[in-house]
Amino acid sequence: MKTAPVARKVEINGIVQGVGFRPFVYQAAHRHGIRGTVANTATGVCIHVEGAPEKIAAFCRELAESPPPLAHITAMAISEETPAGRTAFTIAASSRQAQRGTLISPDVAVCTDCLAELFDSANRRFRYPFINCTNCGPRYTIIDDIPYDRPKTSMKVFAMCPQCQAEYDDPMNRRFHAQPNACAACGPSVGLRAAGGASVASDDAVAAAADLLKAGAIVAVKGLGGYHLAVDAENPAAVARLRRRKHRDGKPFAVMSRDLTAVAHYARATPAEAALLTACQRPIVLLAKSSPQPLAAAIAPGNRWIGVMLPYTPLHHLLLAEGFSALVMTSGNLSEEPIVIANDDALARLEGIADYFLVHDRDIILRSDDSVVRRAAGATRFLRRSRGFVPTPVFLKDPTPPILACGAELKNTVCLTRGDQAFVSQHIGDMENLATFEFFQETVNHLKRILDITPRVVAHDLHPDYLSTRFAEAQGDLRRVGVQHHHAHIVSCMAENQAAGPVIGLAFDGTGYGSDGAIWGGEVLVAEAARFRRAAHLAYVPLPGGAAAIREPWRMALSYLWDAFGEDYRKLDLPLLKTGDASKIETVAAMIRRRFNAPPTSSLGRLFDAVAALAGIRYHVTFEGQAAMELEMAACGAPERPYAVGWEEGAVKRIPPAPMVRAVVADLLAGVPAAVVSDRFHCTLVDLFTRLCTALRLETGLGRVALSGGVFQNLLLFTGLKESLEEQGFTVISHTLVPTNDGGIALGQAVVAAALTQNERPVGEASKGGA
Repeated sequence: MKTAPVARKVEINGIVQGVGFRPFVYQAAHRHGIRGTVANTATGVCIHVEGAPEKIAAFCRELAESPPPLAHITAMAISEETPAGRTAFTIAASSRQAQRGTLISPDVAVCTDCLAELFDSANRRFRYPFINCTNCGPRYTIIDDIPYDRPKTSMKVFAMCPQCQAEYDDPMNRRFHAQPNACAACGPSVGLRAAGGASVASDDAVAAAADLLKAGAIVAVKGLGGYHLAVDAENPAAVARLRRRKHRDGKPFAVMSRDLTAVAHYARATPAEAALLTACQRPIVLLAKSSPQPLAAAIAPGNRWIGVMLPYTPLHHLLLAEGFSALVMTSGNLSEEPIVIANDDALARLEGIADYFLVHDRDIILRSDDSVVRRAAGATRFLRRSRGFVPTPVFLKDPTPPILACGAELKNTVCLTRGDQAFVSQHIGDMENLATFEFFQETVNHLKRILDITPRVVAHDLHPDYLSTRFAEAQGDLRRVGVQHHHAHIVSCMAENQAAGPVIGLAFDGTGYGSDGAIWGGEVLVAEAARFRRAAHLAYVPLPGGAAAIREPWRMALSYLWDAFGEDYRKLDLPLLKTGDASKIETVAAMIRRRFNAPPTSSLGRLFDAVAALAGIRYHVTFEGQAAMELEMAACGAPERPYAVGWEEGAVKRIPPAPMVRAVVADLLAGVPAAVVSDRFHCTLVDLFTRLCTALRLETGLGRVALSGGVFQNLLLFTGLKESLEEQGFTVISHTLVPTNDGGIALGQAVVAAALTQNERPVGEASKGGA
């Protein structure tokens, strides 16, 4: 006996628009022999299906278990309906409301289907550098406005040829409604130019650029989210020339290789790291270097790690297919400026760096740097969250009002909230110049537009001189909420873990404006979203010269020596004091004694700098965190006995650094190698903060610890402290969705602002916390 047909309504929320979800549903319905319709809604898609119960059940299982590659389902609800006698399955047009609620997919790597066509000489898109389909290619970087249709993207100037249009209109084709769909007959094209802008004649611009790279040239390559500067990674002279021209003395370069086999020649990838490399997001993944190392030593000097990515655009694949083991692929920009995206701008700004330019005529609407990740403590950790991951939201525990959070100064990102979704922007950079500030403003306006969010509240750092703070202050029609820097760090960690407070928060970084006006950075907080108190901190020492002490770690070494020994520091037989410029040392010592241009700091990042300088590892830095990184690299990772360090009790516990500094100096004077000193220093911090958290647990009853701040990019400290705390029975939460550095600050600011405005607490007091 034939089973009577039934009807069901299936509502699916998440990233299910602009990712081929409706044609996937259409094709699945045909496979299962059921009828109905699918339509976009303000939060996802709604499906009405009719047919045999077992067929509908199998259809629903396929939707849940095998969605399109770029889809991300956050909720799926199935309810009974009355059959309407449908005779076919159709795709309904989207309503205006549905279009405004679309979640935009990030840019993703070219898929295997398109890649097969790219290298198939019989295919009409053979060697076409812009091949894509619904399952791959550009999204975020080409969208100007919503709805996400071709006229709202940078593809609007390219009219599809009849063949491409037929693919676009066919629900059974994987290019159905693929907005960047094109071919050589109707789409973007690539060209080669010399420095100065003159075109370089060639039948194949990509092959010609590859020949130039093999000859040692520096080629600026226009990618998905901006330009890269490329050289042959096995050519030491070319790598050295790129460093000189870019004025980038020591900061590591990233490299790109064709596949995992090529990567294996110079780096070791675990299975988890290999999965990251080959994921559709194609981030830069930090891998352990192999030995011997065939790539140029200047790519990542003084570092056991190398940043590696696989190609993610068809253009990259074509370049690397020309026989390179690896290409250096570093951001195409001037020092401290945003990555270049426009052809004319590239020719002007990168003149003097690049010898040649591999350009194309598909405009990049909004720049997006490569994301950078690493594996640590069994999870993926972001150092930079950008291309491939933005604008996928972070889902929050509780809904929030529409808020704009402006981030901090370094590694700036912004955040916009809508309901239970927090949209953290791509990496913007260090907000220290006009070009980056303009990019910041562009990003805010772009996200507001494509997400259709009109914020009612603006959150910002307490530092009065940050450009992000000044921007927030200029938003006169919005309620402003100032959020203390380290409070934002801890709440960002809580938010991405959907953890309610209070927690013990360890917020360790280089610089953050404190509630008392001092420079904080070695903070132990008891925190929840709406409030925090400072439970403990490193004792203050002078920061002689302010920002100059960050660039010159020897200044911090002198400050800690003076704190530990007073004027007797002069008697110490340390290389820093023997070989340094005596007049400069005396000038800085006077600043420290008189507290002149030497604001107080409790920063753990600056203590790392000081120990690196005391050990003779690094006196001057050319990029942020260099001294601390090299101190970590110097360590052997061997278990060592910690230095005897404690804290002074009080309403706010105070950790004097002098005993640790005296112990470090004693080891150095006794001839203990820098590697052992580094191991003991890291071990001391792990032991100290484990004991301190244990003491706070007895006082507060709290057994959960949140770790946040740029210092936790240090694997020795992060993994050691996490393991030690867990051994003592703590639940440890940390970052896996946003960076632990200031790239995650905006998320915390938004959630703090939501808590304050929803609870109507006095903003000034609640956000500043205790000193």
